[in-house]
Amino acid sequence: MKKFITILLCILVVSCEDVIDLDLNTSNPKLIIEASINWIKGTSGNEQEIKLSLSTPYYNLETPPANNAIVSIFDSNNTEYIFTEDGTTGVYKNDSFIPVINAEYSLEINYQGEIYSATETLKPVASIDYVEQKNDGGFSGEETELKAYYTDPANIENYYYFEFKNDFTAIPTLEVYEDKFTDGNQIFGFYTEEDLTTGQEVRIRNHGISKAFYEYMNILLHQNSEEGGGPFETTPATVRGNCINETSPDNFPFGYFRLSEVDEITYIVE
Repeated sequence: MKKFITILLCILVVSCEDVIDLDLNTSNPKLIIEASINWIKGTSGNEQEIKLSLSTPYYNLETPPANNAIVSIFDSNNTEYIFTEDGTTGVYKNDSFIPVINAEYSLEINYQGEIYSATETLKPVASIDYVEQKNDGGFSGEETELKAYYTDPANIENYYYFEFKNDFTAIPTLEVYEDKFTDGNQIFGFYTEEDLTTGQEVRIRNHGISKAFYEYMNILLHQNSEEGGGPFETTPATVRGNCINETSPDNFPFGYFRLSEVDEITYIVE
């Protein structure tokens, strides 16, 4: 019996070393549109950029740029702002953009003979009043918590997109908020990180956003693995942004066209 168990264990160990190739479904690359126009308070907002790339199979680590596209944004007066590609990076830049709060803008992209478009409004944002720090936060009681307070304008429907970025984590922490139950009050964007230490910097950005972008980001954030991701979770669905393919609707792009006024501060951890 002991000899049988030993042989069985050997078989299991050897079997665990076998490489299993998964035959995953593949599809034609889709255009990914990262068109976030950010007007940081205190700046002219003239310099803007749009990034275009292509989707890849699951195991590909690099996302190829989408080159040689024709990219423009039109304002409500039909003024055209042409975005020119920086080399072959897939990053398209414009240095003469004129941002106007609550003005409507239209994005148009011609890529490989297909026309992509989107329309959005440049949303204002409430300024960050101050940041409050707590050093014994989180479940462990050892995490640093930051609360970035801002005062929501009364009797106006507002939506907010917070970005917290430190100098040692590649991916920023993102949060979205609505003022449905906090209209006209002073409220805060919340951030916690156990590895923050005295003297480190945290860049905090508060963006004004539309209801549509709030709903879009809310779905994306809930699908993030940090929001759950247990073995019995529902398989994440494809989240469609506001960009459409006018030429071939079935070949829809990924991404979003957003315009925001942004309040930005750099907080030094105490």
